[in-house]
Amino acid sequence: MRFITDINTFAALGSGVIGSGWVARALAHGLDVVAWDPAPGAEAALRQRVANAWPALEKQGLVPGAALERLTFVDTIEACVRDADFIQESAPERLDLKLDLHARISAAAKPDALIASSTSGLLPSEFYADAVHPERCVVGHPFNPVYLLPLVEVVGGANTAPDAIQAAITVYKTLGMRPLHVRKEVPGFIADRLLEALWREALHLVNDGVATTGEIDDAIRFGAGLRWSFMGTFLTYTLAGGDAGMRHFMAQFGPALQLPWTYLPAPELTDQLIDDVVAGTAEQQGQRSIAELERYRDDCLMAVLDAVKTTKAKHGFAFAD
Repeated sequence: MRFITDINTFAALGSGVIGSGWVARALAHGLDVVAWDPAPGAEAALRQRVANAWPALEKQGLVPGAALERLTFVDTIEACVRDADFIQESAPERLDLKLDLHARISAAAKPDALIASSTSGLLPSEFYADAVHPERCVVGHPFNPVYLLPLVEVVGGANTAPDAIQAAITVYKTLGMRPLHVRKEVPGFIADRLLEALWREALHLVNDGVATTGEIDDAIRFGAGLRWSFMGTFLTYTLAGGDAGMRHFMAQFGPALQLPWTYLPAPELTDQLIDDVVAGTAEQQGQRSIAELERYRDDCLMAVLDAVKTTKAKHGFAFAD
């Protein structure tokens, strides 16, 4: 079966932080967007989030025809997906909710319209179990802010057609994204499994009184985080092995992996730990609103992305390398 890859209408179900990010990205790429969310005040909140993201997207560069006015908010799932060429669901992470939602989405959607879920950990084989034409159903897991960060993890379920995976990858590329095909259904996929390990260790450091939340963030943003933005972990460690590369690095530092440096299991989320984390992050936030911090984050991300793109070109790398 052939799936639609030349899309004009993008359907977004769920308009929270992730859903609104999808809406902003789709609008910025010149698409008509139809959105649905049953929460009270959802339309006003969505339009406010998109408006807050729009200055960053204007700086990045809009596709001709891109306009906030191309967003339509509707009252039903069926109205949202009926004419859509591509459907992105970003509902809360509840299996029962997604099962029901995708049964209704897939029944109302065009048979050749791809359906994707933004889930960060639920498995597609489970929540697409009652879907009509499940061969066109995938996970498209993005990263916040969706309208700027290019990574999207694409995961198929037991009934997903290989052609649907490739079609979804094609669509995401047209939206300016860097799709990563996750070959197996595993909880947390790839990126979140790595992030969760770091998050657990960070909570232990706070819990044990080793460092504040701000100091831990400094350890990342002034150290490894800078390297990760353009080289990742494995290539960084390859350089740490000198001319002998990764094999020498593994021989030299591999034994340290057996030392009890890390806990891995998460600490108990006691009231004290939660209070310490909240107090630490409140101090970091200061008097800035979340919207102000989002704009600061967006400007920094664009500066980093531009710098990495320019430097890669200088050294003969494609941006996606």
